Amino acid sequence: MTGLQATRELQQRRPDVRVLILSMHESEQYLYEALTAGASGYVVKKAADRDLVEACRATMRGEPFLYPGAVTAIVKDYLRRARNGEKPSHALTPRETEVVKLVAESYTNRQIAEALVISEKTVDRHRANILEKLGMRDRVELTRYAIRNGLVEA
Repeated sequence: MTGLQATRELQQRRPDVRVLILSMHESEQYLYEALTAGASGYVVKKAADRDLVEACRATMRGEPFLYPGAVTAIVKDYLRRARNGEKPSHALTPRETEVVKLVAESYTNRQIAEALVISEKTVDRHRANILEKLGMRDRVELTRYAIRNGLVEA
């Protein structure tokens, strides 16, 4: 199993587990794949002596961590897309957006599961994925996000 496969598997089985990728690849493609798989951070081996300890600390605090070159790559990609007139893709899937709306409307996990005809465990997994994607910690932050992005009215 590759590191990306292991990350996906861990996120499916234990969405509360934080994954920090230590990779020899500086490629943007590997970075994006790692983040999409659910990694909380990404450090390249050649910079590990400088970044690894801080990356571990950030990951344990629940904060994302990217090596400086990754941040540059993401900004360049964003600017390239903006120049080409592409709108940034929304970070959430349609189902995740539904979950955020219901969280913001004060639904419990059980009520969300009943409304969307899914299990409570699936609701938990969606909520954990949403929090990770958005870099948030709790329902309060999700509610603010939903209001700011017009998903619900204040």
